[in-house]
Amino acid sequence: MLNPVWLQTFVTLVDTGHFTQTAEKLFMTQPGVSQHIKKLEQVCGHPLIKRENKSFEVTEQGRLVYHHAKKLVSNEQALLEQLAFDDPYAGDCTLACTGAVALFLYPKLLTLQVQHPNLVVRLKAAPNHQVLTDIKQGIIDQGIVTDIPNQSLFDAIELGKEELCLVVPLNAPTKVNKAQLLQHLGLVCHPDAEHYLSLYIAQSKDQELKQLDIKSIPEVGFINQISQILQPIVKGIGFTVLPKSALESFHDVKHLKVLTPQHPVIERLYLVKKKNRLLPARYETLNSVIESEWR
Repeated sequence: MLNPVWLQTFVTLVDTGHFTQTAEKLFMTQPGVSQHIKKLEQVCGHPLIKRENKSFEVTEQGRLVYHHAKKLVSNEQALLEQLAFDDPYAGDCTLACTGAVALFLYPKLLTLQVQHPNLVVRLKAAPNHQVLTDIKQGIIDQGIVTDIPNQSLFDAIELGKEELCLVVPLNAPTKVNKAQLLQHLGLVCHPDAEHYLSLYIAQSKDQELKQLDIKSIPEVGFINQISQILQPIVKGIGFTVLPKSALESFHDVKHLKVLTPQHPVIERLYLVKKKNRLLPARYETLNSVIESEWR
């Protein structure tokens, strides 16, 4: 790597055309300037100037080194300007959340991009554990999860609450033991199905459901596309648990049945980022939209 101090001396020498003026400008002695040029020539392996009495001519190799050094200065200045310029309405924002939250939130984020075309939102649908892993590894900057993350690794703020719904086929009998019904129907699985079902059983305080062993429930299908999860249930296949927002966005709700719990089942949503991570100003713009949806 070429010494940046020697490069600066060389550029100044070429710009001034004089050793004495270079020394004065850089607060050096004239022998010091000559030493810098000599060391730079040794590292480059070529003479950079051709001395003629008290003047000099820049060699072809010297011209190449000069332009390289000038480019380095220009690139460094551009970098410093970029570091100092933090546009709240431009740049990439990376966000990950469950499929249900993504389905609900994405139209609002598209509206934000229409308002600010230079703001690019990259949204990834993933289960809670994957969201936290991606944040920790720096793959994404922010996530929305339903479990309180490890506070030693993440900063988190509570966004709001969302109701969970137990969804069965329209013709499913209701005057039967719920645990037996679900065991008979089988689970339509998705990335967050087990988490949602466990939460539903714990919070609903339904004595019949407490008899249910989640691990013993047969799986009748798996789909990771949130908009498709309810399709098999419309056709009488299985049951599942989803946030209410995912149910409300489904186009064929009239062919589904939601079992009413004794107590509403609520999950909390948290906006998380890596511990002590300072995010660019554009995330303030993004988060104002996200937070407004759960106020």
